[in-house]
Amino acid sequence: IQQRTAMLAGVSHDLRTPLTRFKLALAMMKGGPELDELERDVVEMEQLVDEYLAFAKGEGSEQAVETNLPVLIEEVVEKSKRKGLDLSFSAKGALRVMLRPNAFKRCLGNIIGNAARFADKIDVGASRRSGLILVTVDDNGPGVPEEEREDVFRPFFRAENSRGTGGAGLGLTIARDVIRGHGGDIMLGDSPLGGLRVVIRLPV
Repeated sequence: IQQRTAMLAGVSHDLRTPLTRFKLALAMMKGGPELDELERDVVEMEQLVDEYLAFAKGEGSEQAVETNLPVLIEEVVEKSKRKGLDLSFSAKGALRVMLRPNAFKRCLGNIIGNAARFADKIDVGASRRSGLILVTVDDNGPGVPEEEREDVFRPFFRAENSRGTGGAGLGLTIARDVIRGHGGDIMLGDSPLGGLRVVIRLPV
């Protein structure tokens, strides 16, 4: 596994150079429908490479610090809104927790990005319950069949309704790895919006 992981990281790193050349070449050409499509392909390839590298390298040696969770989540939500997503966020009470901030932002960003592939409305919430801090991400997409809800956390697994939507099949794998590294977990369920609910459980 270590050998394959190292290989994945090496290949992903090597792909960055030709991708950069492609971007420069496209930038020097006159625009048009075909070039616009190529530019979108290059952007998607860059996103895939980033996912591969994140999976291969993990989150490094970032230290956990006491974090104002609603403020951190708001940063991720606002960044996602700038991409044109219909997002809302609400938090109940003061929620401070020990987190690796960059790792958590990647985790939540992956979950929101995954939801955005299938849904046009996403609600994010944060609250404290029974000695845990819960972060929920609800969407109005098609959801995930109950029998596949554990499978989607496996590396490179693609649920039936995700075909043709892009992505490397690593977003939820990385997200769960990050949260378990914080002593918590991620569960999937039915959303009140009609799609999927992702629940992040963090110890206080």
